[in-house]
Amino acid sequence: MSRTAHLGLPFFEAQHRAFADELDQWARRAADEVEGGDAGHADVDAACVRWVRALGAGGYLRHCVPAGFGGAHEVLQSRYLVIARETLARHSGLADFAFTMQGLGSGPITLAGSDELKRRHLPRVAEGAAIAAFALTEPEAGSDVAAMSTSARLERGHYLLEGEKTFISNGGIADLYVVFARTGEAPGARGISAFVVEAGTPGFDAAERIEVVAPHPLARLRFQSCRIPAAQLIGTPGEGFKIAMRTLDIFRAGVAAAALGFARRALDEALIRAKSRKMFGQTLADFQLTQAALADMALEIDAAALLTYRAAWLRDVEGVATTREAAMAKMAATEGAQRVIDRAVQMFGGLGVGVGSVVERLYREIRPLRIYEGATEVQKLIIGRDLLKERN
Repeated sequence: MSRTAHLGLPFFEAQHRAFADELDQWARRAADEVEGGDAGHADVDAACVRWVRALGAGGYLRHCVPAGFGGAHEVLQSRYLVIARETLARHSGLADFAFTMQGLGSGPITLAGSDELKRRHLPRVAEGAAIAAFALTEPEAGSDVAAMSTSARLERGHYLLEGEKTFISNGGIADLYVVFARTGEAPGARGISAFVVEAGTPGFDAAERIEVVAPHPLARLRFQSCRIPAAQLIGTPGEGFKIAMRTLDIFRAGVAAAALGFARRALDEALIRAKSRKMFGQTLADFQLTQAALADMALEIDAAALLTYRAAWLRDVEGVATTREAAMAKMAATEGAQRVIDRAVQMFGGLGVGVGSVVERLYREIRPLRIYEGATEVQKLIIGRDLLKERN
């Protein structure tokens, strides 16, 4: 069976399936070339940079920016984004990370940036010549964005940024950062604006690297009297929170897709293990407990896939807001993938927790997905509130 046979669903068209097949073949080769069998762990920064360059050279980052600025489509297409993330995650968590951060990091510029900001940054993002970052989270403001304390004060045609960001993906290796800061037009989330801050700007530095269970470039950022031109404001003052949420709405279904990629790889590995592992005079696959576990894994994957593809299809075809649908997809796919991968580890026994095995890597890769871009608990709140609003 084709590795992309699941895309035969009516959510997709022939061009989507062709894209998936091409990317799958490319990613299989590129993983060996870029990571050299080490999963990029020896030097995660260098591996991530290599992935960005390779994805740019392959033309795949064109799906992260709009046409007119080096992109493949007039507007970002969710179905291409979810196919790319699912396919790349199946081969390499770092490849998926490199791809999505180019889209997420430049997304606010795509949505609300001036023509000058778009011309300066988006073509380089699409080529893989510039690495992008999305700087929203703070030590005391993660899910509660309204608690943000980083500030930006307008002063003689420039904004002066003060504060800190943390757990910022691509921190320390990015060339451009979309930074959200409080400008005070209104209380809470309505007083936040978005800015482009380029690496090397005086008063801005990556103050501390952060190590996590699945190695990725992460850092704490510090702004001390960081002076940037007012022209680097994205959108209008006080619009930053809306821009951030619109960006996350586009890319949240992609988190679900990445989880699907990890889960599908885990199921593949579990099937190979079940059919080859000999014990008690038969194979592991001959035990009814194993068959039941495999059935549960397949069910988790198919159910999450339908939610993920629905969210992408609704945005592309119906052109509707998919906040609830994307939240459902993200929650179901990440929680389900955690269970699928855990079962795969269990089937491998001691080998499953050995550092360097495929399922051990997947076990570490899946855990952060249940937290970033809105933890599972936040997704529940989004879904519940949307349901209640609908009944008003």
